Amino acid sequence: MALTRRQKEVLDFIASYQVENGYSPSYEEIARGLELASIATVHKHISALQTKNYLHRSHNQSRSVEVAPRYLQEQRRNRMEASLEVPVLGTIAAGRPVETYEEKTSVSFSDFVGQKDTYALRVRGNSMIEDHICEGDMILVENSKEAHDGDIVVALVGGNETTLKRFYREPGNMVRLQPANAAMSPMRIPAHELQIQGRLLAVLRKY
Repeated sequence: MALTRRQKEVLDFIASYQVENGYSPSYEEIARGLELASIATVHKHISALQTKNYLHRSHNQSRSVEVAPRYLQEQRRNRMEASLEVPVLGTIAAGRPVETYEEKTSVSFSDFVGQKDTYALRVRGNSMIEDHICEGDMILVENSKEAHDGDIVVALVGGNETTLKRFYREPGNMVRLQPANAAMSPMRIPAHELQIQGRLLAVLRKY
């Protein structure tokens, strides 16, 4: 359940207070710190945050409000995502020159890295060179056992060999693994001899 703006302010205040003082604020201190109308308003927000599993509290105890692990996990994830963003400064021509302009935005790599179902592999060989995947490139792969026609997949063939190819289903319960290299022939394999181990997410290259 999403937090309201005021609930987020209450939660952040409690967390900051605990860090600065080593103990939790009282309801009166929360009300003063956030200029809330009454203790009853504080109680309402804290009850809502407890229901959403962002706070723990012990009844009949002073300074009993504690930030729950969920809040700490979300803060850690937000910091990680922020560290994976880089600014987009504009557009560069790879053909005819274009007018330079400033574009104030950023690109985040958090969709690719830091996820438990994502892993990296180093490419060996040039079977996918026409898809701009070259030997020595690092690829990011989504751990998956399913693929759609046309997906670039990490495929285990015959239980002992892995390869990076485009995946296509063919009649007769066959699968075609298509290289992106005109000098190489496709691989046609019975579907039961093939296991999909992942789908390509991104290609990383250092120069």
